[in-house]
Amino acid sequence: MSLILTKITITPRKPACEDDNHIYLSNQLFKKLHLQRERELILSLGKQTIKTKIQMTEMAANEISLSEVFIQDFCLPVKHYNFQAKFDVETHTLFLGPIIGLLTDFNFINQEEPNFRSIHTFCEELHHGISEAGGFFYVFSDEEFSNKGYYLEEGKWVPTKLPLPDVVYNRIHSRKREKSSQFGRFREKIDQLKIPIFNDRFLSKWDVHEQLIQENSLHSYIPETKIFTKENLEEFTQKYDMVFIKPIHGSQGKNIFRLTHGENGYSLKTSIKAVSNKILANDSIENIYKQIKMIQGNRIYIIQQGIHLMMRESCPMDFRALCHKNIENNWSVTSLVARISHEEEFVSNIAKGGRIMKPLQALSTGSEKEKAAKIILQMKKLSIDTATTICQYSPGITGELGIDIGVDNDGKLWLIEVNSKPSKNFEDGNRKIRPSAKAIIRFCTKLTFEPPLKKEE
Repeated sequence: MSLILTKITITPRKPACEDDNHIYLSNQLFKKLHLQRERELILSLGKQTIKTKIQMTEMAANEISLSEVFIQDFCLPVKHYNFQAKFDVETHTLFLGPIIGLLTDFNFINQEEPNFRSIHTFCEELHHGISEAGGFFYVFSDEEFSNKGYYLEEGKWVPTKLPLPDVVYNRIHSRKREKSSQFGRFREKIDQLKIPIFNDRFLSKWDVHEQLIQENSLHSYIPETKIFTKENLEEFTQKYDMVFIKPIHGSQGKNIFRLTHGENGYSLKTSIKAVSNKILANDSIENIYKQIKMIQGNRIYIIQQGIHLMMRESCPMDFRALCHKNIENNWSVTSLVARISHEEEFVSNIAKGGRIMKPLQALSTGSEKEKAAKIILQMKKLSIDTATTICQYSPGITGELGIDIGVDNDGKLWLIEVNSKPSKNFEDGNRKIRPSAKAIIRFCTKLTFEPPLKKEE
């Protein structure tokens, strides 16, 4: 079912008098919204409501003129805005939005300009996309929530007190921060305020495996995976000529081990820069286990069946599908790219020097174009099925996922990883507002005007 909204422009004006509580609008908009002249109109924005009196006048069809005082009462900077609007006839309330707050942790340049790190450019992109589509966007930290946020004005992020958001988009960079008592207090606060937050936590590799394995149709795509122990290491090395050992809370291809077994014994490599040139073992499994444990420490790792991926220019490649939930509550693939590992790396992550390529171009060297196109369709379907399953079994609201898929030398698809905070460095950067930004805006708009039902525990 489509969400029907009206795009409205808010124009500030000087108050006619001290208690000027009038809202000026055109006769066309009055009729379009089915307003009633004799009733007070309640304006709702964020978590704030204001009672107004309707005054019709000659002006643009979808424009509303508000007193500067009203705009300030909503904790907004005084300027022109585009908003989406939905009118409730029963309560005579005009809901404006969305107010989208992106939650992240950040530092400062010269103690003044905030730097949102890996998503800084994406935040600018979201600002422009939301301003165009209708709404208001700002960035905040859990520590400063409800006291200060940062909005973009003439190329600079300006700090000020801003309205409570209709929806929170969680882009915290640190798992440790998400587990902090400070973040816990923030979560309690937004739960009390009934503000939806989506992608509310990082996913662990083991939790993802346990969720996906519940869906029978996905079994054939999932590499065999267990918690890393000495016994499981011995079992996997007997079954497979290559295994991967990964931290359950890892990301960006960091701290991964690859163990291969050939004619000359075992070879152990790692993506850890500090030790990557030191760990090359033609040794017993027991000694290899000790080497890994020495570096691993107390962190929990998984051990996973190794997949011999398709190669491009003698480098392994996999595929990243970026998936988003749409306004119909269904998952769709927003972008799909091939990731080719750096020649000195065995992981394809961009953070480890990997590069991206269009999937059809990447696949066409190893297969005909028709076959490549078929594989791409299969990857998109697998991505949607995977996202649907993760969403079903994960607590909270899931609206965005990055899904990594491998294709082996026989053309078989494998699910490698699922990420709830996917990188924004994969899409075509030549577009002003990329598909993923547009998808986030649409999903936030839906959450604003059609709040989700709470999942059963």
